[in-house]
Amino acid sequence: MAHGFKDFYCTLLENLENFDGEYASFIDCGPNLFKLLCDLLDEDVDKEDRIKINAAISYYVVPMDVIPEEIYGAYGYIDDIFISAHVLKFLAEKYSFDFLQEAWDFGNDVEEVIEDCYEKSLESLTDEQIEAILFYVGLD
Repeated sequence: MAHGFKDFYCTLLENLENFDGEYASFIDCGPNLFKLLCDLLDEDVDKEDRIKINAAISYYVVPMDVIPEEIYGAYGYIDDIFISAHVLKFLAEKYSFDFLQEAWDFGNDVEEVIEDCYEKSLESLTDEQIEAILFYVGLD
């Protein structure tokens, strides 16, 4: 990369590189979900769906979201993963998991990853946090 700049995906990978806490099994998926959302912008999806995708992408970079990384460290990615999985599940219902799998750059099954991340993030968040996240991105 020119001038030593890193893209946001690489920054996410570095932030989570050595994390081995309680939620590591799905927090480690955050960067890959982020990349999938970005890659889906290159696909043929409706304008309304692009807005949902961009909302989930944007949520990663907001400094003081519902669970800020600045305060909670790697645990702060739980809300980012939730909104990513939420939007990706919506897209899978509309376009299919096969559609998402084609854009997925990783060897594992995208459906399993999304379902696992969604379920584990739901277990980790309160109803109030879920409502706040959906409201924050305008998907309530």
